[in-house]
Parts: sequence; C-alpha cells; structure tokens
Amino acid sequence: MVAVVDDAAALCEAVESLLRSAGFRAQSFACAEDFLASESGRHAGCLILDVRLPGMSGLQLQQHLATIGWQIPIVFITAQEDRDGQIQAQALRGGAIACLRKPFGDRDLLTAVESVFPR
Repeated sequence: MVAVVDDAAALCEAVESLLRSAGFRAQSFACAEDFLASESGRHAGCLILDVRLPGMSGLQLQQHLATIGWQIPIVFITAQEDRDGQIQAQALRGGAIACLRKPFGDRDLLTAVESVFPR
C-alpha cells in the first residue's frame, strides 16, 4: 500500500487514481497526524509526502519516523520554492528516495514508487 499525505484533496485523489491505475493500493491522509494515528498507515510500504502540511511538516514527519525506527521509503512532493536546494538536500539526507516539484509528471512519480516495489 502507498500512503499519500497531502492537504490538497484534489491532488490526493489524482495521485490515488494514478497509483491504482498502475496496480498499487493507495490511501490518502490530509495531515501527518492523521497518517500517524491510522492503523492502515502502519501497513504502508511507501509514503508520498508533501513538504508543507498543516501541523507537523513533511520533513518533521520524516524525522519523527526515523526517531521511532519506522523505516519507510519516502517520495517527497512540494510546490515550495527551493532555489538553493536546501529542502531537497534535507529530504534526501533523511533517506527520501525522491523529491519531486509540483506539478510533477505521472511517469516521474510512478518511477519513484516502482523503485520501491520492483515488478
């Protein structure tokens, strides 16, 4: 299962639809706290995570998961300006497998997710 954490409902629906069309199970969460509180979130094999979220940010969630020993491949997505590359660098240092800028291409997202679940 691929968990999608983003506060933009339309984006979540589009990403879920894309993932399902590629044969993945997917579930969306509106914030990091919802993901952490969800029983189904614990079964995720990959996390698509927005950098900027209400409450706990995506980067804070990544750090929290590392602190509690929850190793899950993360694909960051962001519309946030990152001219100096600090956001991407922090995400990748924290173990993210990709950091995609919104709007990202379907193929770019699927390539990142497929790297986690080789077929």
